[in-house]
Amino acid sequence: MTFSELLTEAIYNKRNPVMVGLDPRFDCIPRAVCRNTDPQDGEQVAEVFREFCCEVIDIVAPLVPAIKIQAAFFEQYGVPGMSVLRWLINYIRNKKDLVIIFDGKRSDIGSTAEAYAAGILGRDSAWGADALTVSPYLGDDSLEPFVKTAVERNAGIFVLVKTSNRGGAMLQDLTVGGKTIYRCVAEYVQQLSLSTCSESAGFESRRYGNIGAVVGAVWSEQLAELRGVMPNTWFLVPGFGLQGGCAKDVAAAFDENGLGAVINNSRGIIFAYRREPFQTTFGETKWQQAIEAATIQMIEQLRAETPAGKLSVVESG
Repeated sequence: MTFSELLTEAIYNKRNPVMVGLDPRFDCIPRAVCRNTDPQDGEQVAEVFREFCCEVIDIVAPLVPAIKIQAAFFEQYGVPGMSVLRWLINYIRNKKDLVIIFDGKRSDIGSTAEAYAAGILGRDSAWGADALTVSPYLGDDSLEPFVKTAVERNAGIFVLVKTSNRGGAMLQDLTVGGKTIYRCVAEYVQQLSLSTCSESAGFESRRYGNIGAVVGAVWSEQLAELRGVMPNTWFLVPGFGLQGGCAKDVAAAFDENGLGAVINNSRGIIFAYRREPFQTTFGETKWQQAIEAATIQMIEQLRAETPAGKLSVVESG
């Protein structure tokens, strides 16, 4: 099964395109989980991350098709953190029906890029994620090893095209030869994606390739522009919720059948107990219920205000 088929099937099975981001931050985790943990002790913090993320996964797995794991929050705690990251990926792989995106934003050239690609996406990878985020700003030769590995393993990559941070405009919005840099990158990503479309895949999966694009929810006009530029490209859309993006902002990311995009929400879901209305309704003592309620709220918003609503009436497969 190709990555596009895997993602399509997961979205149809769950009837929605919500992706939950695992961005564990020690100072935001409920006190009942942290207990007497020393925040300076990497092994103790890593164990807190394991317990917290495992509970998050258990709560959202019946509801959503995909999980995005932000590697940086685990890497900062060295070997203990990375060991827990590996454990969590195995837990998801063996216990849960979820597509796993490794958010590492890797990039390099030559043999270094090949090593990154093999290490995270290769057949003998210690991680075994389904897809990886990558940066294109070292040029096309920096992407080629990732594309090659993704094709060989039927994995996916998501290339940073128009990121959700405001500072991204410093480079991405520059105009070169009458086109913005983000549009130039998008046109190249569309070529890559088109080249990886599978003729043997199911009808809907065949429309999209295994090379996707990261396009921020906060740029609704550019998102609509980029959907036109990349009709065969899966979109990973960050920036929903606390970064300012809402359901109407991401509507243009989808095709007429509600496919073509996964919408990520990290802090807005996993730390929902810290914001209203969930803070008042549930509070810190019922943080698990807050996560479930926030996830369901996002699913309902996307169903009501975007073409993703069509997924709720589509037969799976």
